[in-house]
Amino acid sequence: MSLPHNEPQSPAWLAVFSLAMGVFGLLTAEYLPASLLTPMALDLGVSEALAGQAVTVTAVVALFSGLLVPIMTQGLNRRTVLLTFTALMIASNLLVALSSNLIVLLIMRVFLGIALGGFWSMAAAVAMRLVPTSLLPRALSIIFSGIAVGTVVAVPLGSYMGGIFGWRSAFYTAAAIGTVTLLVQIATLPSMAPGRPARLRTVLDVTLRPGIAIGMLGCILAHTGHFALFTYIRPFIETTTGIGSDGLALLLLGFGAANFAGTLFAGRLMERSMRITLALLPAVVGVTALALVFFPASIFGHSLLVMMWGLAFGGVPVAWSAWVANSVPDQAESAGGMVVASVQGSIALGAAAGGVVFSSVGITGVFAAGGIVMLAAAALIMLRVRMPKQIGSAAVHI
Repeated sequence: MSLPHNEPQSPAWLAVFSLAMGVFGLLTAEYLPASLLTPMALDLGVSEALAGQAVTVTAVVALFSGLLVPIMTQGLNRRTVLLTFTALMIASNLLVALSSNLIVLLIMRVFLGIALGGFWSMAAAVAMRLVPTSLLPRALSIIFSGIAVGTVVAVPLGSYMGGIFGWRSAFYTAAAIGTVTLLVQIATLPSMAPGRPARLRTVLDVTLRPGIAIGMLGCILAHTGHFALFTYIRPFIETTTGIGSDGLALLLLGFGAANFAGTLFAGRLMERSMRITLALLPAVVGVTALALVFFPASIFGHSLLVMMWGLAFGGVPVAWSAWVANSVPDQAESAGGMVVASVQGSIALGAAAGGVVFSSVGITGVFAAGGIVMLAAAALIMLRVRMPKQIGSAAVHI
């Protein structure tokens, strides 16, 4: 990757940390509906399948935002743009908490989608302007740690607060987290003049390179299957085990903790084999989903399976980021934006498809279908996806 500006002489670690806080806040807000579907649906007078579209709307908007916002804001100071995204996140959470019906709630989630996609598309480029090149992997690992922490916190936090104070309290809390993040970013982010003009054509050029399109299909399938499952995890666990809100919060905390461990485990596994890592992780998720459907339901057994699922999927985003960085080293930023768009598209597709299956055949059908999609992703990756010849440090850090 080439730097668009002079390399900084000393790292701005507080600014890097503020970006990690932004990632954490955005991921927390995006994932909250997965733990709050039941009370949201009851309060708004809609089905859980319809309430699940709060995830779909955010992801669809984030997909296009990630591709278009860098181009539409290319003449603006990057500090101003990042602060605007954080302000949008705060506004979205506050207005969702105040929503009186599903339509208003979905419109408010559009704001979050704009902030989510735009922030993600700029994160790596901004990091390059905050630290010297030699420290960039460390800076990226700090920023992306917000994903793992958000996964650990968001779902159990939403379930716990929703059970005690009502589902709206979780979004008020997310807005408070966003406000703290905004204050830290105002204090730490330096002024950053616009860089070189962004071009949408570069993403298309990268996609058309040999082996990249089939690889992105594997990435999309792996994320689609997971988010079809994850969006509807609460109604599935409640239906099959009868667990209460406190027990559900602990179960989901276990999922998040295992997910965090999975991000660390994936780096070691990739050092041995990129192909096995990319194929094995969705295969484990697929087998786990089918086991949740066909094994006798128990809180203990389901908790172990959910933790196994979290452990396996924790490494999936890390592994695909590494695959892209090593497959397209000369256009790592554009390829990274392509992964963001693919993942957000997968979130939308998974949540929407899961809702259709839920409405048609019930919640167990969602988990059976999601498990099959994950196994299909594993088979495609193992048999067809081309692996990069060199697996460099990006496999561990990005």
